[in-house]
Amino acid sequence: MKTPVSLDVRMNHFTTLLFRFLFLLTILLSPIISDAQVEMADNFRGEGKIYVVIAIILVILTGFFYLLFKVDKKSKQLEKEIRQDKR
Repeated sequence: MKTPVSLDVRMNHFTTLLFRFLFLLTILLSPIISDAQVEMADNFRGEGKIYVVIAIILVILTGFFYLLFKVDKKSKQLEKEIRQDKR
């Protein structure tokens, strides 16, 4: 009979797989991105709109990291409750 896998081990495995996937994706896409034409970026920079693009990207990343930390906090709370229920 298999022993149950704890939530911590599964989350650690998931984060490791996610990191490896994103790392591989970055490596594979870096030659494509480096050879890409940047005419749009030059236009945005020339017209001063690049700051708007950067601001939007920062807002999206901030929201993503906020959500990530919120989910992590809730998962730690659930793990703590599960440990207390087992006692």
